[in-house]
Amino acid sequence: MITPVTSVPIPAILEIKNGVIHQLGDILEKHQFATAIIIFDPFTYENFKEDILKVRTSINIETLILSSNLDIQDLIKKAFELSRYDVVIAIGGGSIVDYGKYIAFARRSPFISIPTSASNDGFASSNCSILVDGKKTTVPARVPYGILADLNIIKHAPSRFVLAGIGDLMSNITAIYDWEFEERHGKSFVNAFASMLSKKAVNSFIRTPMTDIKNPILLKELISSATMGGISTAISGNSSPISGSEHLISHALDKIAAKPAMHGIQVGIATYIMANVQNHRAVRMRKVFERTGFFQYVKTLNLLKHEFATAIQMAPSIKPNRYTYLHDPTYQAKALQFLEEDPIINELLK
Repeated sequence: MITPVTSVPIPAILEIKNGVIHQLGDILEKHQFATAIIIFDPFTYENFKEDILKVRTSINIETLILSSNLDIQDLIKKAFELSRYDVVIAIGGGSIVDYGKYIAFARRSPFISIPTSASNDGFASSNCSILVDGKKTTVPARVPYGILADLNIIKHAPSRFVLAGIGDLMSNITAIYDWEFEERHGKSFVNAFASMLSKKAVNSFIRTPMTDIKNPILLKELISSATMGGISTAISGNSSPISGSEHLISHALDKIAAKPAMHGIQVGIATYIMANVQNHRAVRMRKVFERTGFFQYVKTLNLLKHEFATAIQMAPSIKPNRYTYLHDPTYQAKALQFLEEDPIINELLK
């Protein structure tokens, strides 16, 4: 039987530049949207409502402010309380973008993502992280119809958000190696095009000068690369091109850590660990994290080594249907040994 050619959704709008937020009205008109709802959280409403709402446009634009910690039932209820809009837009960080993405998915509406930081790839991916029965759960959505990344906004976000985005993007390297490991063990099938796109995304970023993480060139490359990673998940139909054992460690930390760090920070540390366990591009990983100041920032967080050890042991149970390096007891033991013996880890974690 011949496998049919895959139809892949990609954003119809992709704007990554200074001041693009002021062009929102023109962009919506160009794509023939007559009505829109823009979703804010309290912070983004307070800080960006004037930039968003002063655009001159004939489009009927309404606003919605959502609080944090909403679960999937809250979002479904909210989605069907709303009138029908031609497009749903969300501006903010990971949570509010995920809320907007899921509301748009539930109502079968196009979605436009306006990220205010580059802390993770959620603004471009084909899924979202939502509370289900009190637990953060990855649920399906769609690749956004549009992504508007205003570099003037993103460069003014605290540096930790950029560092988190770098940690999240670098995990493509270990995630792809996990995916290939699964295929060798007959547990998965690697989609070659999704794998290639994920690799190209991270390799493009690695070639970027890293002396200044607020440099617009680095920020544009980081966002572009995260967007390619998001599209790779639409091609594969799952998160495997950008999420492997390192993400399982982070998800476990979210459950057991007394004070979980930002997602991309936890993922970055776990990526460094797993690159050494996999013995794959570990030197490159270390250089990126040193040059960007990622390691230096982690040292200020007082993260606990014993929590990472527990998370490594717990990781296979987070997604028992997968078969990453951490699902193999030999490599899990190697990860725990590396955690104890690596001099860099012993500087980063208490």
